[in-house]
Amino acid sequence: MFIQIIQGKCTRQDELHELADEWRRDLAPGAPGWLGGTYGFTDDGMFVGVVRFESRDAAMANSERPEQGEWADRMMELMDGPVEFHDCDDVTMLLDGGSDQAGFVQIIRGKVDDPDRLKAMFADTDTIHEMRPDIIGGTLAIEPDGTFTECVAFTSEDEARAGEQNEPPDEMRRDLEYAMADATFYDLHHPWFASA
Repeated sequence: MFIQIIQGKCTRQDELHELADEWRRDLAPGAPGWLGGTYGFTDDGMFVGVVRFESRDAAMANSERPEQGEWADRMMELMDGPVEFHDCDDVTMLLDGGSDQAGFVQIIRGKVDDPDRLKAMFADTDTIHEMRPDIIGGTLAIEPDGTFTECVAFTSEDEARAGEQNEPPDEMRRDLEYAMADATFYDLHHPWFASA
């Protein structure tokens, strides 16, 4: 799997949401290898999109379509400033990789010097599911320099906040403290989803 993260400030949120719906309706059928996406806005107007493709080649082929370029230009016109793009070939799934049924999504961006330690923690699904039944899936995307983006889907925000109070096992607590030391959290209170 290949993941592209798109992030930027946007105050024209309804228009951007409509444009994303238009992409799903009109452009997705011609985008082989597109798997889906998770999207939303933080309280301070940050748009975050986590888009999944079967491979980098599929994502690049989509980017090269003229209609995709025209759509991207329209998206940029709606943004308040620069937009960041992060391309990740190194992807780890948590549980089933997320859920379009999630009531709350948290995007976590950070950087580690030992990506394998982070991936091992993410792969311990039994412990995670036992400790946090409110987590219904997620993805971990890591860039070559160790920058990571977690996209974690929860049943609801209330259950996620309650789950945060659970004390993790010692080893997992140490791993979490390591991974989250300088991380930034983006809460998507009203996420939306698209799937192939």
